[in-house]
Amino acid sequence: MTEPVNGVVLPPSPPGRLTLGPAVARFDRAADVALERIRDHRLTDAVFIGASTLGDFSVIWHISGIVRGLTSDRRATQAYLLAGLLGAESLVVNQGLKRIFRRQRPTVEGDPRFHVRRPLTSSFPSGHASAAAFAATMLTGWDGRRAAPLWWSMAVTVAASRAYVRIHHASDVVAGMATGGVLALVARRLLRRTGMT
Repeated sequence: MTEPVNGVVLPPSPPGRLTLGPAVARFDRAADVALERIRDHRLTDAVFIGASTLGDFSVIWHISGIVRGLTSDRRATQAYLLAGLLGAESLVVNQGLKRIFRRQRPTVEGDPRFHVRRPLTSSFPSGHASAAAFAATMLTGWDGRRAAPLWWSMAVTVAASRAYVRIHHASDVVAGMATGGVLALVARRLLRRTGMT
């Protein structure tokens, strides 16, 4: 056990099957300690638990696509594209990358303070964070820079929520955001080549 933070003793994170090194472990620990200082507050709990729940199965991004799709035929087509692309992104991350790394989550049974779904997949990278960055990149590409603050504030909140509720290490979140951004850039290029956007 380690020193308590705000009266809560944070256990050391269990090692995964593939270690990411001591520097990553120190980063994850520092992030967990920092987040512990804002946990157990009504507002932050509501925001991050809600964001984590809405991020399950990319629900928040499907809702966003549908809402946008009601405004024009072009955006309706983009809603279908986004849904399909999010499905492909999920396969790459959850059935591909996660199977390679097989990293254990920071809390095996979940932190009892936070009632969120406990995924069965491995921890690295975060699927919520990857989907969030993927969707934000796609939506910003379609809506332009003026919409970027909206989409990216939503994406960062969803991604950070996974470390907040202790379902993911902070490094899982960072890697997930990077993965989702790269996959979205690839998807945008493919769509331009096929003339679909």
